[in-house]
Amino acid sequence: MHPGPRSQRWSAEGYAANAGFVPALGEPLVDLLDPRPGQRVLDLGCGDGALTARIAERGARVLGVDSSPDLLDAARARGLEVARQDGRRLAFDAAFDAVFSNAALHWMDDQDAVLEGVFRALKSGGRLVAEMGGHGNVAAIVTALMAALRWRGIDGAARMPWHFPAVEACSERLRRHGFEVERIESFARPTPLPTGMRGWLETFANPFLEGLEAAVRESVLEDAVALLEPSLRGEGGVWTADYVRLRFVARKPGRDQAA
Repeated sequence: MHPGPRSQRWSAEGYAANAGFVPALGEPLVDLLDPRPGQRVLDLGCGDGALTARIAERGARVLGVDSSPDLLDAARARGLEVARQDGRRLAFDAAFDAVFSNAALHWMDDQDAVLEGVFRALKSGGRLVAEMGGHGNVAAIVTALMAALRWRGIDGAARMPWHFPAVEACSERLRRHGFEVERIESFARPTPLPTGMRGWLETFANPFLEGLEAAVRESVLEDAVALLEPSLRGEGGVWTADYVRLRFVARKPGRDQAA
């Protein structure tokens, strides 16, 4: 979805190669959603549709929305119903039994607008089932990128595309928008990277590098990788990202509690 003040360029091919772990690790969230035949589900930030397809396989009618044309094309190729929408401007009114979102909400810079749209899109009694980056997510990676940029006189903080809330802040925001928080937890999930730190940075860190000359971009990436190697590269050369996840279920109040 829309990442904030700087744009994120998604490639379906690059995402599949460098970030296939994202939908794979999202399977428990699908289990938590527990989609059933007859339910209508919105997959907010559906990406290439890997988890959208899993929801559909369980019998629910699912619509995937994302802002990336390339990822949406990949989702359509799976035979899924998808639409291009900005997560901050959802155009639905009491249309869904549940809204599902995996690894997407932290890219959306106006969290209040997103939750307002989700609340409006849900039927009475409908649920928001989501996982996103939590406080401390990829902290070492962000620090390395900001240091590499600062060495070149560039303000990395101004390029930060992500919002990683703590449990308390997320709970308060959900309640402020009318949700009842049924469960919420934050947990560390060190995540092996199939193509190493360089592949991860080239997939997810574009907002930090936008507008830089090719030589500067390359040197920033090299320095960030070098800074991270002592802490995130283990024996045998395996890289692990310092992920912290925030997972929650929140409900729109109402009589119908079947979703």
